[in-house]
Amino acid sequence: MIRDWVELNMTPGIGPRAAAKLLERFGSAEAVFSATRTELEQLRLAPEAIDTIIGRKLRFTAEAEIAAVRKLGGDVLLLDDGVYPSSLREIYDPPIVLYVKGAWSECLDQPCIGVVGSRRCSTYGQNAALMLARDLAQRGMTVVSGFARGIDAAAHRGALEAGGRTVAVLGTGIDELYPRDHKKLAEEIMAQGGALVSQFPLGTPPVSENFPYRNRIISGLSLGVVVVEAAENSGSLITARLAMEQNREVFAVPGNITSRNSFGTNYLIKGAGAKLVQQWQDIATEMPPQLAAKLLPPPVSEKRAQQSLADRLVLVPEGLSQTEASVFRLLSPDSPAHVDWLVDKSKLPIPELTAALLALEMREIVRALPGRCFVRKL
Repeated sequence: MIRDWVELNMTPGIGPRAAAKLLERFGSAEAVFSATRTELEQLRLAPEAIDTIIGRKLRFTAEAEIAAVRKLGGDVLLLDDGVYPSSLREIYDPPIVLYVKGAWSECLDQPCIGVVGSRRCSTYGQNAALMLARDLAQRGMTVVSGFARGIDAAAHRGALEAGGRTVAVLGTGIDELYPRDHKKLAEEIMAQGGALVSQFPLGTPPVSENFPYRNRIISGLSLGVVVVEAAENSGSLITARLAMEQNREVFAVPGNITSRNSFGTNYLIKGAGAKLVQQWQDIATEMPPQLAAKLLPPPVSEKRAQQSLADRLVLVPEGLSQTEASVFRLLSPDSPAHVDWLVDKSKLPIPELTAALLALEMREIVRALPGRCFVRKL
């Protein structure tokens, strides 16, 4: 019964590995609750966990939990369900229960790519995450990330900008969004056919020990994980390590050698075998052959193949006025330009420059940053 699985998942002292031992020994969640105290003690479970299982202390709590999830519009997936994500079932310690909300089936039926990185990211990192997620989502991949500030949020937004699907894996219950200021982002994810996923019961707060568990779900659902920015000993490096243990592809975006947020990604490239990523094609080529053939464009002419990435990035979009085009060329995707610098370089009167910047923002090809700075969107 679904109740027994949820009850086992809620039992104190029973994490994924202890649950795996119980299921291996007894065969099902239902059988666990029919076990004797002696049988449970032989598995060296915590006394509190044994008392809770023997006494069925959480039976009615589990029933109420299932009703509350359904009232929220969510579902509970069980490890032995046919609908449980097959890629996640393959990992060493899959969660025995997944709480899901949204179009989770449609999202996870598509090939998934994880995109993770630092919460305190640079403009460069934010733009890189947004660009890669947008480009991959545009081609049918589901972008999976951890719903945190910084790189994770940029990855989700990149997928949304492309009109694609994205899955937010939470370190809380699906009813406890964290950070709270991402409520609108969650609504946009759901509205666009995305999903929220968590292994944690409703009401679970954002405590630090939950996030490594969340990270293994991100990598477990994905064919590969892209690390955009990561400081030394960051959670993103944990996700990369988990991905390697799960036999997933690991990618990293190179960064400035003087930036602490580039330590992790540069280390992954230099010492851990991660593939260096500059554009979405670098990721697509490492996907399974059938998927790679579907994602990658047909061969281009020799002339275009020799054209540098930098040259392509500075191409001015069609329909800009001469003034707007000149301002656009001054902007970079990773180095914020202050308005005073733009006045000096463009030689434009402030009202004319301001009007051009506003027009570029309205076309969503330029982003305004705090402190009267501007960057070009990739």
